[in-house]
Amino acid sequence: MTEDARVLKRRHLVFYLEVYDDDTGELLGHVADITTKGIKMVSHEPTPVGRTFRLRMILPEEYFDDHVLRFEAKSLWSANDINPDFYDTGFEVPNLDVAARKTILKLIAEIGFNDNE
Repeated sequence: MTEDARVLKRRHLVFYLEVYDDDTGELLGHVADITTKGIKMVSHEPTPVGRTFRLRMILPEEYFDDHVLRFEAKSLWSANDINPDFYDTGFEVPNLDVAARKTILKLIAEIGFNDNE
């Protein structure tokens, strides 16, 4: 997806939430920004591109009774972060169920910040 194709404004969060591969239990990285259509994750290692992952995101206890959000996401791109010690990966989240969508919208409302991009 190109920048011109972006429909939803990316929202940065106050916390870098942990993201795990739900199949392996491996910590993949941390959420850098999020919408109901996708996430950008920052990690120490590059993430394979073109692969669909079952992801598990750990939610902040202060805001959510259920501290885990599970969803599928497809990695579209991965590149060096502005800090060369890290990698950024863009994920598309095409099939969010209603509950997951509501959780992401609450995340944005509760711990997002107004970045005025």
